[in-house]
Amino acid sequence: MDKSSLMSDGFTLMLFGMSFVFIFLTVLVFATGLMSKLISRYERNVGVIPEEGVPSPTAVIPHHEHPHSSSASPADDATVISVISAAVTKFRSRHK
Repeated sequence: MDKSSLMSDGFTLMLFGMSFVFIFLTVLVFATGLMSKLISRYERNVGVIPEEGVPSPTAVIPHHEHPHSSSASPADDATVISVISAAVTKFRSRHK
């Protein structure tokens, strides 16, 4: 075999491989979307999901203050420090 034939075969194999992966991933995306729509429709019929849908997660997460703001009390800091130190001690005792 000469080099040009070997390069041609390698290029052909690469194109077939990349085409197969691209087609497979495209079918996978459409199948996942179809399954999502079918499951959502089924759950609405059963009554698991409300008719108006589920709100996005960002709509229900309240905005919290920065942890180092001036409203944090020293008792809160002491509680956090004691919880963290207990967790570290427990971890170290299990992983000796």
